[in-house]
Amino acid sequence: MPAQVGMVKVLNVSTSSIFNIGDVYSMAPAASVKTFAGGGSFNTGTGIRVNIDRSATYINDREVVDQSIVNS
Repeated sequence: MPAQVGMVKVLNVSTSSIFNIGDVYSMAPAASVKTFAGGGSFNTGTGIRVNIDRSATYINDREVVDQSIVNS
């Protein structure tokens, strides 16, 4: 059965998102990121104590594109 949609006001569609009005079978947004982090990063939980006097993250990334995303 076809969808019946009334008035729609779109304020923002951010990257890696899908906006669709009407009938659809399948939607799959894709995104890729590269993250660099130093010592003590990405800790989760309660009561975590991290003592790092001197920490440095040196990045030497000469690649312009790592791997492209292809939607099939």
